[in-house]
Amino acid sequence: MNLGFLTNLTILANAGGHGAQRSFFEEVAMRWEAGQWGMYPIAVCLVFALAIMIERGIMLFGKASINKDAFLRGLKKHIYAGDLDKAINYVAGQKQTPLTQVIKAGLMNVPKGEEEVQAALDEASLRETPKIEARTGYLAMLGNAAMLAGLLGTVSGLISCFEAVANVNPADKATILANGISEAMNCTGFGLLTAIPAVVAFSILSGRATAIVNDINETSVAVLNLIVNNRDKFKNATVSASARDSEE
Repeated sequence: MNLGFLTNLTILANAGGHGAQRSFFEEVAMRWEAGQWGMYPIAVCLVFALAIMIERGIMLFGKASINKDAFLRGLKKHIYAGDLDKAINYVAGQKQTPLTQVIKAGLMNVPKGEEEVQAALDEASLRETPKIEARTGYLAMLGNAAMLAGLLGTVSGLISCFEAVANVNPADKATILANGISEAMNCTGFGLLTAIPAVVAFSILSGRATAIVNDINETSVAVLNLIVNNRDKFKNATVSASARDSEE
């Protein structure tokens, strides 16, 4: 048995020495083959995790991103002036984000009264929030699934090792042990390499989504307070056709 383990270590050492001569893609192909069937479920998790990371990253750090303070400063000028049409056109002229969509919905209902403005803001927030939070939660699930799939591959490799010790011809034990350990370690490594970025991305994207939702809630309250405090300026306010067109 000691001779078998020494032979196994020699094989692994030789494999490590030759690995330095392989290219990156050759190394990946070798690791993939060594991991056997356990690599496939992990790869599926990796593909879906990468797709969600890219799509959510573009949405949360690109399409849904806006400078809330600068936006609110520009909007205040038109509200203080009592010019509803300019306020709506200002919002419509900004980058189209969930925040601007919510504020625009509120402004369109200013002539109907404060309660209608509040209802429109709430309705728009409920409509836009799911778009912000969509699919991010799947990253945590995919990270956990990748780790469990890696564990399953590890168990499969260890089973092969124990079977080799118990049932295989002594001459073949070293090879089967080396293959079983290689399968176990490669599945574990690939599972961790998939799970760690997925979990980290989940935390980052969840934090970003929460920040955007908080910005929407904060800005909605600020705009509603501005409208209430300047209600006298909007007594006879109407939404012009051009402002309605900008909403569409």
